[in-house]
Amino acid sequence: MTEENFKEGKVLLIDKPLDWTSFQVVNKLRWEIKNKFSIKKIKVGHAGTLDPLATGLLVLCTGKYTKRIEEYQAKVKEYTGIIRLGGTTPSYDLETEIDKTFDISGVSSEDIKANTSSFIGDIQQYPPIFSALKKDGKRLYEYARKGEEVKIDPRSINISEFEITAINMPDIEFRVVCSKGTYIRSLANDFGAKLGVGAHLAKLRRTKIGELNVVEALSIEGFIEELKK
Repeated sequence: MTEENFKEGKVLLIDKPLDWTSFQVVNKLRWEIKNKFSIKKIKVGHAGTLDPLATGLLVLCTGKYTKRIEEYQAKVKEYTGIIRLGGTTPSYDLETEIDKTFDISGVSSEDIKANTSSFIGDIQQYPPIFSALKKDGKRLYEYARKGEEVKIDPRSINISEFEITAINMPDIEFRVVCSKGTYIRSLANDFGAKLGVGAHLAKLRRTKIGELNVVEALSIEGFIEELKK
């Protein structure tokens, strides 16, 4: 790894840790690269945000390759995770407290597996109110944190695969392959609503972006070690 490599452009695969924002990862790697080569400026950007409570594949582009960010953002994504039945949260995940609880005793494994079919294909999905999408110049989470009402429009997305991999009530392990713009938190919330028992996203890991796989990714510490060589 040389200064010229980073300026000409590199694609970095990072396994984002829990509780880091995607922006924090970008800032950390940018600082490490600048510090290593004693340079004042280097372009670094990420191709697709992961929420702080999610882990997994984060694609970073440096230098001239930052022009390729949209190319990676447009690729199909694969995620694994856990949908927890029996309770909803305003953020559709564990960022906020459970606001409603439901009895899940009548839900069978067959019901859960059969429920996936209605989410496969081209569907309309409402983004979470606790998201960074902008509406009238403000991010949606700004309205949410102030308790303000805001009209959210649905978006067209595609889910090509939605597989239940294990059921340990109230937790459902899943794998999903989806288009750009899909919110897995919304999928979890909608999945629970369809079953009539409420649900939220309890765990999320991005495993693939296009042909890129998280097994090829470095931890932040691993990248810093490689940079020292």
